[in-house]
Amino acid sequence: MFVVIGVLVVSLLVFRLLGALGVRRFATWRVSAAHALAAMLVLTASAHFVPADVTFMPNHADMARMVPPFVPFPSFMVYASGVLELLGAAGLVLTGARRAAGISLAVLFVLLLPANVHAALSDAPFDGGTATPLWLRIPEQVLYIAIALWAARSTVPDPAPVARADRRAEHAVRD
Repeated sequence: MFVVIGVLVVSLLVFRLLGALGVRRFATWRVSAAHALAAMLVLTASAHFVPADVTFMPNHADMARMVPPFVPFPSFMVYASGVLELLGAAGLVLTGARRAAGISLAVLFVLLLPANVHAALSDAPFDGGTATPLWLRIPEQVLYIAIALWAARSTVPDPAPVARADRRAEHAVRD
């Protein structure tokens, strides 16, 4: 869990540093956060496809143990959620898709919450260690939801340039 948060934070800081150094794509915290969340999702989604005999990182078997008993086809659901995370990551880096991706990811994170609750309450081992406690899992999911929704707003047009253009047009007509 701390690795995942670390990837999110370090990615965010690297993208913002690039923005400060003149890379226009990362000129805002919001867009940098969208890209950082995408980087984190590529990492977390990869675990959905890792074979069970790989033990140095979370694997497919770990993820399948997280799936609550009321969800059918747990193995398939793990693969499906991994694919959705990868699609969401791609959407976050594509400006035109960022809004839909952010909203869709927020919904996905809400839908994945029962798996996190089940994993914590059933003490499902993860990555060869103990289960992450519920008091840590819930705020983590809330953080991801908040970043996804915040990133989704990065494509909302800024009304200021339109207003400036309108004022310039008015001055041109008067002159």
